[in-house]
Amino acid sequence: MTGAWPPPGVAVARAPDPADASPLDIDTDLVRTWLVQFLREEIERRRGFRRVVVGLSGGVDSALTAALCAEALGPEAVLALLLPYRTSSPWSREHALLVAKKFGIPTRTIDITRAVDGYLDEFEPEAGGHRRGNVAARQRMIVLFDQAFKLSALPVGTGNKAERLLGYYTWHADDSPPVNPLGDLFKSQVWALARAIGVPAEVVDKPATADLIQGQTDEEDLGVTYPEADLILHHLISGLGPDDLVEAGFERRKVELVAGRLEGTHWKRHLPTVAMLSPTAIGEWYLRPVDY
Repeated sequence: MTGAWPPPGVAVARAPDPADASPLDIDTDLVRTWLVQFLREEIERRRGFRRVVVGLSGGVDSALTAALCAEALGPEAVLALLLPYRTSSPWSREHALLVAKKFGIPTRTIDITRAVDGYLDEFEPEAGGHRRGNVAARQRMIVLFDQAFKLSALPVGTGNKAERLLGYYTWHADDSPPVNPLGDLFKSQVWALARAIGVPAEVVDKPATADLIQGQTDEEDLGVTYPEADLILHHLISGLGPDDLVEAGFERRKVELVAGRLEGTHWKRHLPTVAMLSPTAIGEWYLRPVDY
């Protein structure tokens, strides 16, 4: 066979570059328009709700979610719930209120300390920080869903794609709300969109934290920065293997760490696994056309 390689018109994929973050670039205007339309369609047309509730933590994910909901439905249709625990940083409240003021969103503060400690101090006083944090995260969802029921509103989730792929969230807590506008945006993309929409810099630029344990940050927990994890995740879910990334120059430790979390947390991204006994097992076999 003779002639130039590759043949004319045949694209050959370039090896990924650890220094090239351009695969994560987004058109923020287009994404903003799409997400606002998505929220209107899912909340109003498909589900018939006129109001939403959002847990406003003071972090960038919930801030961006609240801002998008306010743009989609009007600020008066959004209730931002501040749900502090006794170990929560006072800056979390300040930043949450800053976001609410910026976008004209009404707020309500419900302190969850007595609810969480009522269980743990009475029955599980030896519980460590991570257990206590998980209980707090699930208690926040109890409040969020109850307030939504009270107001005939829909809870809106705030988890981003990186957290979901890494399994870095409390199961049946952070990822529980039925609608999530940020679930297909990596953390780097959340930051970019938040800046474009006008989320206050104090919120966008601070270290990411679940604020469940004093002094904790996401990146310290994960052992890798979000920009690094985002790029590795992008390439892994696009079909490359860990060895491909290491060969291209990505740090082996970080690739293995991210790939391990990705592979080990599939169960967190699915509904409970049902033992199939019939051809109509819900979620395992029986799906309406709209579910595909």
